[in-house]
Amino acid sequence: MKKPSVTPFLITLLLAAAVCTHGKEEVKDSNGNPVKIGAKYFIQPAKSNGGGLVPAAISVLPFCPLGITQTLLPYQPGLPVSFGYYPPFVGTDYIVTSTTINVKFESDIWPVCNEFSKLWAVDVSSSAAKEPAIIIGGERTAPNSLFKIEEATGAHTYKLTTSSGTVGTIPGAWLSAPQLLVTNDEAKTLFVKFVKVDDDATKATATTTSRVEKLGLRMFPFY
Repeated sequence: MKKPSVTPFLITLLLAAAVCTHGKEEVKDSNGNPVKIGAKYFIQPAKSNGGGLVPAAISVLPFCPLGITQTLLPYQPGLPVSFGYYPPFVGTDYIVTSTTINVKFESDIWPVCNEFSKLWAVDVSSSAAKEPAIIIGGERTAPNSLFKIEEATGAHTYKLTTSSGTVGTIPGAWLSAPQLLVTNDEAKTLFVKFVKVDDDATKATATTTSRVEKLGLRMFPFY
């Protein structure tokens, strides 16, 4: 008996990917290059002098899961993240706007809350606030772990959205550092840019920071 060919199946997947990405814009990094699936990027506020986004505790008890905070240190680029489609697409290696993705922190140093994944998620626990926090511990297939990148005003400037609202910030518990949450208040919207980890400018900044600043980078939050 002749075995069925996998070619029609692959063609179907390719066509599905083309349909899903048609009419949508490539997400661009701070240098104007396409943001690629699986590559590492710093997410940094586009309209602020502060640093990038990092995992950090948002309450004393319970300490875990960690939330996500903008560091107050202007020279700290943040902790790298990667992006991936869910459901996965075949035939594209870059991220486009208005399409569901997972966001994941990328770090080999993770001394606390190791029982939680590094995937971003919206807090949907029974104790979640009216404007729920963005936390780690997501599941790739879970609705609260799905985000979209949308264009915003400004060159290579974006915002992140969820099914329940837009990602924004409020002053957090630690020195009022901006804490990420989901909101429907436009005034709280967090506008961001994506900086590729191996970007030359990032390397230059890292090599010109003072010893004190470098110590600060390691101490906040904990890597």
